[in-house]
Amino acid sequence: MNSLAARFDALWHLFVKELMKFGVVGALAFVINASLTWILMHTVFTDGHLKAKFAATVVAILFAWVANRLWTFRHKRQSDKRKELVQFLVANGIGMAIELGCLGFSYYVLGLTSAYASFVSGTIIGTILGTVFRYFAYRFWVFTEELDEDPNFADTAALEIARITGRAPAGRSAAPGAPRRGDEPEDG
Repeated sequence: MNSLAARFDALWHLFVKELMKFGVVGALAFVINASLTWILMHTVFTDGHLKAKFAATVVAILFAWVANRLWTFRHKRQSDKRKELVQFLVANGIGMAIELGCLGFSYYVLGLTSAYASFVSGTIIGTILGTVFRYFAYRFWVFTEELDEDPNFADTAALEIARITGRAPAGRSAAPGAPRRGDEPEDG
């Protein structure tokens, strides 16, 4: 039973670690998105709140791809960068549509046309809903390949897998605290 609890604990910590990294990247992308939206709505796009939100979101998406690719999901990057980028852009296109949909609903349906109302509906509410969608799209569609063969990532992934399974990967040492084959106590 302790082995099952240890595996669950390792899996939970891996998930929490990934979710925290995603949150940090998301928070930075949010700051980029929100700041740029606010600046553009008050300078270049004073009469085009949707244009301001679109431009800011594109910049934030590019930042998020690089940061998630190199940090959050670095052990699950696809070997085909173009395919990964296309999938990332599709996921973010849907996320952006969620954000723009919230803004459009507020602006055109509810008639809330102030910069403040547009900021809250598109940047606050839309980003929250879009972020939930993006996490699941990244986790289960975009960043899905395990890079066990890549020497830059094999040790980290191998150790995380060893913690979860309780077994050392072939040709590698076990994670600290994980039992190795032959080290199990014999029942006598």
